[in-house]
Amino acid sequence: MSIALDTLQENAATDRPRRASAFYYGWVMLPLTMAALVASSPGQTFGVSIFNEPMRLSLGLSYGQLAAAYMIGTLLGALPITYVGSLMDRYGGRRVVLGVLSLFCGACLVVSLVQNWLMLILAFSLLRMLGPGALAFTSGNTLPYWFERRLGMVEGIRQLGMGLAMLLIPTINLYLVHHWGWRGAYAFLGLVIWSVLFPLFFFLFRSRPEDVGHALDGAAPEESNAPQNFWWGLTLEETLRTFSFWVVTAGTACFALIHTAVFFCLVPIFDERGLTHQDAATALTVYAGCLAVMQLTSGTLSDRMPPRFLLFAGLLGLTLGVSMVRGAESVGTAVLATSVLGLSQGLFFGAAQPLWARYFGRRHLGKIRGVLVTLNVASSSLGPLVAGLSRDATGDFNLALLLFLLAPLPVAAMTLFAAPPQRDEDSVPVVATPATAAAR
Repeated sequence: MSIALDTLQENAATDRPRRASAFYYGWVMLPLTMAALVASSPGQTFGVSIFNEPMRLSLGLSYGQLAAAYMIGTLLGALPITYVGSLMDRYGGRRVVLGVLSLFCGACLVVSLVQNWLMLILAFSLLRMLGPGALAFTSGNTLPYWFERRLGMVEGIRQLGMGLAMLLIPTINLYLVHHWGWRGAYAFLGLVIWSVLFPLFFFLFRSRPEDVGHALDGAAPEESNAPQNFWWGLTLEETLRTFSFWVVTAGTACFALIHTAVFFCLVPIFDERGLTHQDAATALTVYAGCLAVMQLTSGTLSDRMPPRFLLFAGLLGLTLGVSMVRGAESVGTAVLATSVLGLSQGLFFGAAQPLWARYFGRRHLGKIRGVLVTLNVASSSLGPLVAGLSRDATGDFNLALLLFLLAPLPVAAMTLFAAPPQRDEDSVPVVATPATAAAR
């Protein structure tokens, strides 16, 4: 006998349990997860890119050597992230996020001490592993333990932090590099992030609602209907055997690879089209704004409709956006192209973020999302390489852009069939109550 989970997992639950108190602590966790996401900026591509040229000149590296160091560092940094997910499942989010935050700030200090190419590979490995890898992962893996009915909406709000970071961090980094150089800037960022966020997270961050006497969505534990509906979970092995996991993972990998390539090479791509560095900066700003708005919109929609249709539209938008970048001939068309890229990414990820808990449960969510993030970080390392090889072989980026606009199409078609998995009643038990989850 099988249990159909389509309605339950594609739409938010309609039960509305009574609150344990007038204020739900999940609303404190939301800005903390936003802060963690913003704090990962020194390791994100949009944050690192500001340091590329002064770093390259200071270390006497070629463009190829710098790109190779970034690619190798990203690949090496992707490997341990699945283990971070396992630690989060076992020890809870609070211990892990405090440890990751401290290590990431240490990684920023390591960058400030780089003297040669090999040290740069080590520094990039630590930055990518602990910033967009582990720190962003702990941010994204926290809210599913606090929300279900409004998980899409709160995930959309959380992602506003990334849009805000993309708007502000490059300007802040430029200011720091201008006044203190790239070494001083990275040391400053590491010290400020640790001194501000570590005390804040130490006193306020909690792993699960049960830690403050609540259950999922703010109900009192004894009144919650969550155990049977939500505190279940496929194992990692069971998840890896599902069609939906690999389809949605392929979609996220498309965005990771293509967007990293386009924005890492955005200035030379615009140069080929007669556009300026300022035009690229303007396009990035518009992209960030569109991304932030659409993630909140799509997240809210995913609470009310099956996410696979939003995933499909997002991937089609990715193809359209890359096609528009390839054909851009003016500032207006270039900005419109990056707007479409931002809207498409927001549409896809607004639907994908809450999907993991709703499709695969929360019991082993850390391991499952750890595999996802590992694959995405690894994919992001390949994008600039593909773009660079295309430029070297043909003299421009057109071939790479053509490949990038075609790649999402078959994945988009498959997302329409990415329904929630079904399970047999006689298979390995998956129900875990909030109490047993907290004990782990």
